[in-house]
Order: sequence, then C-alpha cells, then structure tokens
Amino acid sequence: MEKGTEKIVRVSVRNLVEFILRGGDIDNRTSGSMDKEAMLMGGRLHRKIQRSMGSDYHAEISLKTEIPRDGFRIQVEGRADGIIIHEETGETEVTVDEIKGVLRDLEHITEPVKVHLAQAKCYAYIYAGQKGLENIGVQLTYCHLDTEEIKRFEEKFTIDELKEWFDNLIRQYEKWARFQIEWEKTRNASIKKVEFPFSYRPGQRDVAAAVYRTILRRKKLFIQAPTGVGKTISTVFPAVKAVGEGLGDKIFYLTAKTITRTVAEQAFRTMKDQGLSMKVITFTAKEKICFCEETLCNPESCPYAKGHFDRVNDAVYDMLISGNEMNRSAIERQAEKFRVCPFELSLDISTWVDAVICDYNYVFDPNAHLKRFFSEGSSGNYIFLIDEAHNLVERGREMYSAVLYKEDLLELKRQVKNLDARLARRLGDVNKLFLELKRECEDYQILNSVSHIALKLMNLLTEMERFLEEPSGDEIRESVLNLYFQVRSFVSIHDILDENYVIYSELEDDGRFKLKLFCVNPAANLQNYLEFGSGTVFFSATLLPIHYYKSLLSVEKDDYAIYAESPFPRENMLLLQARDVSTRYTMRSESMYRRYADYIGRMAECKKGNYMAFFPSYRFMEEVYDQFVHKAEGIDVLLQAQNMDEREREEFLEEFDRERENSLVGFCVMGGVFSEGIDLTADRLIGAVIVGTGLPQVCNDREIVKGYFDSRGMRGFDYAYLYPGINKVLQSAGRVIRTETDRGVVLLLDDRFSRRQYRDSFPREWENCQICSAATLSDYMESFWK
Repeated sequence: MEKGTEKIVRVSVRNLVEFILRGGDIDNRTSGSMDKEAMLMGGRLHRKIQRSMGSDYHAEISLKTEIPRDGFRIQVEGRADGIIIHEETGETEVTVDEIKGVLRDLEHITEPVKVHLAQAKCYAYIYAGQKGLENIGVQLTYCHLDTEEIKRFEEKFTIDELKEWFDNLIRQYEKWARFQIEWEKTRNASIKKVEFPFSYRPGQRDVAAAVYRTILRRKKLFIQAPTGVGKTISTVFPAVKAVGEGLGDKIFYLTAKTITRTVAEQAFRTMKDQGLSMKVITFTAKEKICFCEETLCNPESCPYAKGHFDRVNDAVYDMLISGNEMNRSAIERQAEKFRVCPFELSLDISTWVDAVICDYNYVFDPNAHLKRFFSEGSSGNYIFLIDEAHNLVERGREMYSAVLYKEDLLELKRQVKNLDARLARRLGDVNKLFLELKRECEDYQILNSVSHIALKLMNLLTEMERFLEEPSGDEIRESVLNLYFQVRSFVSIHDILDENYVIYSELEDDGRFKLKLFCVNPAANLQNYLEFGSGTVFFSATLLPIHYYKSLLSVEKDDYAIYAESPFPRENMLLLQARDVSTRYTMRSESMYRRYADYIGRMAECKKGNYMAFFPSYRFMEEVYDQFVHKAEGIDVLLQAQNMDEREREEFLEEFDRERENSLVGFCVMGGVFSEGIDLTADRLIGAVIVGTGLPQVCNDREIVKGYFDSRGMRGFDYAYLYPGINKVLQSAGRVIRTETDRGVVLLLDDRFSRRQYRDSFPREWENCQICSAATLSDYMESFWK
C-alpha cells in the first residue's frame, strides 16, 4: 500500500508478536500447545466479561501506529479487548486489558504467556503514545471457558520502558518488511511484462476477462468450463495481473486433488519462463513431508521439533532471499540444513510468498485453516481460485459438521476408570445423556437442541485438559487426545449452529450410536473465510446446474456466472443413450446384468481400443463383470478393486498405455478414483460406458438433505440425489475427450436419462445425444469411426 510515494507494510499486533517472539520446541503432547483461544466458544465469553466490567471499561478499541523507516513505513494495527479508564481524585489511571479464553486449570497458569503479554504491551504503547500518557497498566485476563472462573495478572509500565521494548520489536521486524517492499517492486515490474503465454482458444479470452473483472469489482464468479478451455491458465493469468496492479496481495489456488495442484504449478512455471518473478509454494500434507516414520510432533520423538521455533525464522529468511524455488525438495533441503520441521517451515514461508497452492482445508476448515491469514487483523486482500469447485459442497459439509459416538466415550471411560476417577465420572455423565437419546431412537431422530449435552461436554473438556497436563502413559494419552479433539470440535460447531444445520441422532447398522451436528448448507460458514478475499472464482468442468452450486457455496445473490464454450469440435464425440436398461433396484436381475454386459461387449468389439465402464457400486459392477467374462472373448478386462493403494492405481492406469492385440475394458466405479482427475489422452481411452444416473445411495444424511430443502420450497430430491449424481456422470464421461484431437464414444445406459429433469442438467455440448439399442449400436459407431 502506498502513502504518497512512501510504501506502507501492514502487520497485525498478533501476527507481529507471534512471529518475532516465538521460541522453543514443537510439542503437541500437551493440549496446552493447542490454540484454545481461537476456539469459537471464546468469543461469547469475551463479550460477557466486557459487559460485566462497568462504565470505566471501553471494549474493542481499534488501535494503529505508523513507524517511519528509511524509504517506507511499518503500520502496526489491532484491536484491544478493553481499555479501562479509571478517574479518581483528579488522577486518571489507564489499563489495557487482554482477554484469553482457556481450558487449562487456572492453577497451572502462574504467569502470563509471553506472546499474550507482548500483545497487550503493544496496545499499551500505541494507546499511551497517542494520549500522551507517562504511565499505563497492562492486564491479562485469563478466563476458563467452562467454569467462567477468572485469573488476572497486572503490570505497570512507563512510556519509556514500552518505547524501548517496542522499538526493539520493530527493529527485528524491519528486515522482513524491507524484504517485502523490495520483492514487491521486483515482482510487479515482472508482472507488467508478462503476456498470456498461449494463443487464446475459443472461450479462453472470455474466461480470463471475466476473472479479472470479478477481482476488480471484488465479487464472486462461477465458471462452467468444459475440458479443453484451459481453465487453470485462464484463471491464474488474470489473477497474477490483478496482483501486479494492487488488486490482491496473495493468490490462493485451492483444490481437492493432488493432480490439479500439478497443473496449477505448471501454469505459474509457464509464466516464469516468460520472466515472471513470483514466489509460489505448494503445501504437501504433513504425513507425506515429515522426515520421521511416524508424525509424532514432540522434541523427544523428533529432532526437528526440538528447538524448531528458535531456528525457523532464520530458515525462512535464508530461503526467501536465496531464490524463488519453493517446491517440495527445496523445502526439504532447507529443513535439513536448519534442522526444522519441513511442514511447519512451509507454513511459515507461505506468509511471505505471492501464491499458495493447497488443499481446501488450509483455508476453510475450522480445525486446520491457516490462522495467520484468516484471523482479525489479516490483510483480507486475497484472491481465491477454487478449482474442481464441485467438490467443495461435500467437503464443506464435512468440515463444518461434527459427530460423536457413544461407544468412544464408553471405551475411554473403561480405559481411564482405574487411573482417573474424575475424568471417568465426566465421561460417564456424557454417556448417560447419550444413553437417554439412544433409547428414544429407532433408526434416526431429528433433534431440536442438544445444549444440555454441549454443557456436559464443556465439563468433560476441562477434565481432559487437566488429565493432559499431568504425566501419563503414551497410549492412554493418545486415546484421550483423540477424543479431546473430537469433543472440542463438537463444542465449537455447537456454538455456531444456525438454520443451515440439522441435529440428529442415529443408530447405525453395526449398532454404534452417534450424535451429529450436520451442516446441510455450508455457504454461510464458507463465507466467513471468503470475506478475506478481494475476489473469488469457483470453476470446474462440471458445475451444473449452476444454481445448485451457487446456493450451496455462496450467500450472495448477485454473483457472476459464465458458461465457457468448449473449444473441441462437437463431432469428435459420439453421445448415445440406451432406453432398454435400468439400474433401479426393482429392475435389477441376472437378465438386466446380461443386457449391460452385452452393450459393453458390442462397443468393445466394434472398434479395437481402450474403454472404461463406470458403475453405480462395486456390487453392481461385479454382477455385470461376471456376465461379461463368461461371454466376451478376445477382450481384455481390468477390474477396480476396493481400497487400492497408490501403486495399484498406477498399475491399473499403466495398462491403458500398453500395446495390445485386443480391446481393453476397465470396469470402474462412478465417483471413484478413476472417474475424476485422470488424463488418458489420444487413443489411450476411446470410449466410456456410464451405467446408471450416479444417484447416491439412499441414507439418512441424504434423506435429511432432501427434507431440509423440501421444507424450504426447493426440490429436495434434486439437491440430495439428482445433482450430485449428474456430477458423477459428467465427471466419468469427461475422461474421454481430453484434447482437441481426441475422438471417442460415450454411451449412457439407463432409461432415466430420457427424463426432462436429467436432460436439463446436461451440458450444452451434449445437445446431440442420440438414442440407440443393442442392435443399432454398431451402426452408429461404424459411421462415427469412419
């Protein structure tokens, strides 16, 4: 940000002190290391304390100060929880109050936490300086989230003491701010020179222009972009240009799958070949990048965890100034060199880079999001590019829902019974309430409220917290810690329940009893994070029907939407539908399975090549496979197995690269690993058979979604079953045509595809769908392949 000609670097008080003053080990064995103050339930207690403090107490006071440096200014800003102005006998006493909600027993807190005190001292310095005060008090208020008990620590400072301390803090931060300013200059100059790296395909220029316009106007955009539009480069390029013009500070490229991350990396690399200077990092999951066999993040089990925070800032700075490569192997080398955790190092580097490529959960998941970017005082000027956005509906529901099982509570009670009577009693209290619910529940039961349970769970968290503070065996600690996280998540989600949720209990088929806070519509929760964006782009090859995704991913009513035209010639795909087959339960029989096998066989016999057949379930696939192998001679067959590991998946796909005498048919499951995100170009795949409409299986969750939307006058069946099913169909069919020279056949096998509600959800490129039968299939195919 500029002020006249002088640049300004903004930093929040919290981020400043947490960054400069940290030290010591990574240690996740104690719950004390968890960021409990960030728990959602802390907010309500904050407000309660503030209201109880009387007229001397002024809550939520925004403060900022600018510190001139050579050629730029550092702006430190934040919000003090409270300023107490006490007038007595003509004297005015001022104290800055910092409130922290904790679950630790207050007995264990014998002095303020270093960074908490530092936060309060920053506010005290800024306030005293602005008001011309000689002295000012600092108060740390620790409040127990369950008992609401309070413990305070007070200290007095002169303005001179605070100034000396604060100046030292800023001196340590100055080199980072200077790096940021100088790097921004280099980066922006390079962005000006970058041109779109390819000649525009049809529809591509429109997508790029729409993305830029969306960021410029600080809006949201939904893009239905068929395969071949080149959606990654068409969204990344305008986002990079927008950063160069100060319309965004950082790009987050979010995706659900590793394969799409590679495509995003390639897009940035292509522009770097043109001279773009941009620091880009891709997050690798902790389990994958960890140097140890087991991810035990504590100084006893991991040498990289010991003293990590003493060395990590040097490791980050060294990496930033020594080059632009931020790939996985570069991060691993740097982590080895400085003896720090590679995963934590990558998170720290992300603060200083221009683009982050990562999974959705780093931004949206309340338990895993990067709080350095998404907490109060963060710049909130990010550009979100959300790839494969159709996946975010289910992922969003998952992230904002919470579940607890009665059996887990009982099992932990059994484990701790002889070790800790207090903890066992609390587990018993909650178990009793679960038992009452279980007695009333035959299958599943929708509940109005579970506040009485949430209250008991808070009591349980207190005891778990106490238990984790004390020494105990590793195995039992692990069990307590696992359930602790589940309970904490449940209590946090309970705190944000609103009309987008349904609470229900369920007796599962295996006899386990659960209580679930089910986020049916995740849009409002996603919005809490999207508000940090200067522009958001949702895009996918299968974002149809667009109104469905708009209503579940955004709370705005005036979002933009575009349909990018496919650049591929329509005559390159033959789309056929057969009406004499059905996957409905009432129609399933040996003769129906035989009919399906017959269609697949005829297709593979008609032209030698590689085919995939996608089925609604493993069971259905195996029934048809049995019929197929009896009859099909001279056709090679592969069968997707359940729970294949990475190596088995690679071996399966490698079969499509082999030269062979016969046709090959891969039997796969719709919605599985081979129906999305795989690229079998040219003649590696020339046909796909889609067996059934992809409707999810009927289950309580789906029925709840259906009832929820029905009760709001929306088409519940479509929301719960039809649209998710159509998405699976479109994804599976999308495996066939991957480049403009690809040619292939897609065969839809289910009578329901003729119904209007299904046809209305077809993409425009499917307008020329033709009806065939087993007898006419080869005629259609022969004339197509001629």
